[in-house]
Amino acid sequence: MNAKTEAPSYNPNEIEAAARAYWTERDAYRVTEDASKPHFYACSMLPYPSGKLHMGHVRNYTINDMLARQLRMKGYNVLMPMGWDAFGLPAENAAMKGKLPPAQWTYSNIAHMKGQMQAMGLAIDWSREVATCQPSYYKWNQWLFLKMLEKGVAERRTQVVNWDPVDQTVLANEQVIDGRGWRSGALVEKREIPGYYLKITQYAEELLSAVADPADPNYLSGWPERVRLMQENWIGKSQGVRFAFPHGIEGAGSDKLWVFTTRADTIMGVTFCAVAPEHPLATVAAKSKPEVAAFIEECKAGGTTEAELAMQDKKGVPTGLFVTHPITGAQVEVWVGNYVLMSYGDGAVMGVPAHDERDFAFANKYGLPIKQVIAVDDGAYDDKKWRESYGDKAKARCINSGVLDGLSHVDAVNKVAELLAAQELGEKKTTWRLRDWGISRQRYWGTPIPIIHCEGSGPGSDAPGCGVVPVPEKDLPVVLPEDCIPDGSGNPLNKRADFLNVACPKCGKPAQRETDTMDTFVDSSWYFMRYCDPSNDQAMVAEGTQYWMPMNQYIGGIEHAILHLLYARFWTKVMRDLGLVKVSEPFEKLLTQGMVLKGAFFHKPEGGGKDYYWDHEVDVIHDEKGGILGARLKKDGTPLEYEMTTMSKSKNNGVDPQALIDQYGADTARLFVMFASPPEQTLEWNDAAVEGAHRFLRRVWNFGVRNAEAIQYAGRDFAALNGDGKTLRREVHHVLKQVSYDYERMQYNTVVSGAMKLLNALEASSSKLIAEGQAAAVRDGFSVLLRVLYPATPHIAHQLWQDLGFAAELGDLLDAPWPTVDEAALVQDEIELMLQVNGKLRGSVKVAAGADKAAIEAAALANPEFGKFSEGKAPKKVVIVPGRLVNVVV
Repeated sequence: MNAKTEAPSYNPNEIEAAARAYWTERDAYRVTEDASKPHFYACSMLPYPSGKLHMGHVRNYTINDMLARQLRMKGYNVLMPMGWDAFGLPAENAAMKGKLPPAQWTYSNIAHMKGQMQAMGLAIDWSREVATCQPSYYKWNQWLFLKMLEKGVAERRTQVVNWDPVDQTVLANEQVIDGRGWRSGALVEKREIPGYYLKITQYAEELLSAVADPADPNYLSGWPERVRLMQENWIGKSQGVRFAFPHGIEGAGSDKLWVFTTRADTIMGVTFCAVAPEHPLATVAAKSKPEVAAFIEECKAGGTTEAELAMQDKKGVPTGLFVTHPITGAQVEVWVGNYVLMSYGDGAVMGVPAHDERDFAFANKYGLPIKQVIAVDDGAYDDKKWRESYGDKAKARCINSGVLDGLSHVDAVNKVAELLAAQELGEKKTTWRLRDWGISRQRYWGTPIPIIHCEGSGPGSDAPGCGVVPVPEKDLPVVLPEDCIPDGSGNPLNKRADFLNVACPKCGKPAQRETDTMDTFVDSSWYFMRYCDPSNDQAMVAEGTQYWMPMNQYIGGIEHAILHLLYARFWTKVMRDLGLVKVSEPFEKLLTQGMVLKGAFFHKPEGGGKDYYWDHEVDVIHDEKGGILGARLKKDGTPLEYEMTTMSKSKNNGVDPQALIDQYGADTARLFVMFASPPEQTLEWNDAAVEGAHRFLRRVWNFGVRNAEAIQYAGRDFAALNGDGKTLRREVHHVLKQVSYDYERMQYNTVVSGAMKLLNALEASSSKLIAEGQAAAVRDGFSVLLRVLYPATPHIAHQLWQDLGFAAELGDLLDAPWPTVDEAALVQDEIELMLQVNGKLRGSVKVAAGADKAAIEAAALANPEFGKFSEGKAPKKVVIVPGRLVNVVV
C-alpha cells in the first residue's frame, strides 16, 4: 500500500475473499499433534445441518474462533474442529415433504452450511470434519454398542412407546398432539415393545459426584454452577425408605405393593395409594371394573415422560382394591393415577395429602381424607388450602402418629425403618431419578442397531433358531441404505429386502436384521473424540485422542445442559472402562453462550395465540426518545404489539447471517456479536449497532491507509519518545494489559471496547506524532490494535498486517506473537493533579511522578489559575490527595 497512490476504500467482500484464499492456499488451519508446544482443544457443539446458519451459530463459533486464534498467537497448538449431527427425525420429515431421500437433503445442507462457515473466516481444521451419518463414523457407534452388550452395560428389554396405528410407527412425545398422531390424526396408543437400553444408572454415583462434590478429583469446577445443579437434579439421588403395603389380591403377581418415600416420617398420614395405569393392580381392577379399564385406555393417550406428566391435569379412578398399612394395619384404598409412571421406582406412590402438594390436589379433587401428621412450631394446618405444613425438617415433629409422636424427622425415619424391617416389609434405600438410557428408535435415518434376529427354520420346523444375535465385528459397519424415502407408513427399512434379509451369523439360516436405529444422542456422545482421530479406520480412537483429551473448552447452548452433556460424560466413562481413553470427564471447562434476542411484532387473533410479522410488513410507532411502543400492519393498519424475544423463523424476526455478511462483511457480523454482550449473557439485536460496528472497521481501515507510509517507515527506538509519544505508548500498553486479561476470562465484549479505545487514542495523536518524528509510537500502537482485533475480525486485520509490513518483521498474523505489555511504558514521568481553590475545580497541575509535598505545593501556587482565583490572598493551607488532586485554601 502506498499513501501517494489513491487510497483504496474499505471493501469487506474483496478483503475477506482475499484473506480466505490466502489461508486456504497455505492450509493454515490444519493441526497436527506437536509435543513441543502446549496444546489446547476448543470445540463448539456440532450443529444439526438444517440448511442455514442462524445468528446463534454465528455467536457460538465466533466465541470459539476468538479463543482459538488468540491462543495460537500465544504459542499454543490449538485444535478447533467442526462436524455435523446429521441423523435425526427432521431429515425424515423434510424427506416426506420433499419426496427425496433424507441423505440427499442432509448432504446438500451440509455443503451449504459449510460454505457459510467458511465465509465467516472460522479457523476450523476441516481435515477433521465428521458427519455422523457417514458409515466411517457410525461404524464405531455399532462397535461400542456390541462391546457394551458383552460387558453387560447394554441390554434388551421392553419399553413403553407412542404408537400411531394408522402410520404404523412409533412417535416421539412431541409428535403426539392432544393424544393424536401429528401426521395421521389417529388416537395414539401406548405399546410395550422390546428395545435396547444402556445402563447409565451403573455410573450414577460417579456422574453425580463430579457435579456435586468439590472434593471429587474430577469435580467440574470449570462448569457454570447452574449447569452442575441441573445435572445434579436430573440424576436425582434420594435417600429414603422402600416399603410394602401387604395385600391378598389374586392375579397381581405379588402379595405386596411396594413404594419408595423420602418422607417416611409421614407414613401415618397415608390415606390412599396410587398406581400407574400399567401396574398389575390396575390390570386386576380393570378386569372387573369397566371404568378402570376405560381410564387406563385414556391414559395411553398421555405422555410417557416425567416432565409431561408434571404438566398435565392430575386424574385418577378408584380400583375398589385395598392394601394394608404396614404399621397401623388400616385398609388403604388403591387408585389408578395418570401422574404415576410405571418406569419410575415401583410404579406406585403412597398418598399423604396433608404433606405433599400433588397428593393434596388429588385428594381435594376426589374427596379423599387429609390427615395431618407433621407439625412445626405453630402446629396450624388448613386442609382447604395447601401449604408446606412441616416446613423446616429440623423443626418438624410427628403428631397423630402413635409410636412416632414427638419424634423429629430423622428419628421418625429411623423408627419407621426399624418397625418395617422387623416385619421384613421395608428398609432404608437410596434411589435415583436417573433412568437407563433407551436408545432404540423406530426410525429410518439413524445408526442401524447391529443385531440380527434368527427365528428358526420356518413353519413346521422344530429348530428353535438362534434368537437375538449380535452382528460379528468383522461385518461392521451395518450400512444404512441412503436411497430410502420415508412416506410416514412406518420404517422403510422393513420394506427393504436387501437390508432386512440376511443369513444368521451363527447357523447360516435365513434371518432378519434389526430395523430400529439408535437415538441420535448416541452420535453426539463421542464425536469430539473422533475429531482427534477422524481418519483412523482401524480404531474408534487412538493416539490423537490421548494427546487432545480432555477437551479444554466446550462451548454450546444451555438447552444441552442436561441430556447431551450427561450422555457424553457417561459414554466417556464407558470408553475409559473399556481401555479406550484415560480420561473420566470429557470437558474441563464449559461456556453456555446466551441466546440472541430481537424485537418481534405480533397480533393476537380472537382464537388465541400470536400472529407474527416481519419488520418490513409494519410501520413502527416510537416514543419521544426513540423507543418502540408498537406498530401497525402496513396493509390494513391493524395495531400490533411488540416484544423482545428469541430470534426465530417462527416469530418472523430472524436475521439471515449470509445477508448480513453480504451487506457488511463477516468481520462486521463477528464484531457485533462479540461487542453487544458478554458471551454467557443474552444478546439483544440492534441494527444501528451493527452499522456502528461496520463504521468502526471502516475507521480502522482508513487509519491504516492514511498513515501507511509513516507506519511502514517508522523507527523502533521507543527510548527516543517524549511527551505525547510516551503518553500514547503508555495508554496503548495500559489498554493491552486489560485486554490480555479479558481474553483470559473470555470477556470478549470488553476486548472489543478495548480495541475501540486504542483506535480513539491513535486517531487523537497520530498526526502530531508523525509530524514530530515520533511515528514509532503510532506504529507500535497500530501493531497492538491489529493483534487485539485479529481474533474478532481476522480478515481486515490480516490485510492491514500484510500491507503495512508487519508480516515481514513479525511473521504471518496467524502465528505472530501476542503483544507483551511493556511495563516500562506504563511508568509515568509526570502526573496530572486536579487543582482546586477553596474546594472548587480551577484547572490542573503537572508535577514529576515522584514529586514530594513541597514540590506539589510550589507547583500549585505557581499555577496561573491559582493566581487568578485566589485574588491575591495568601494560602492558609494546602491539602494534597496523592495521585488525584491538590486543594489550596485561602
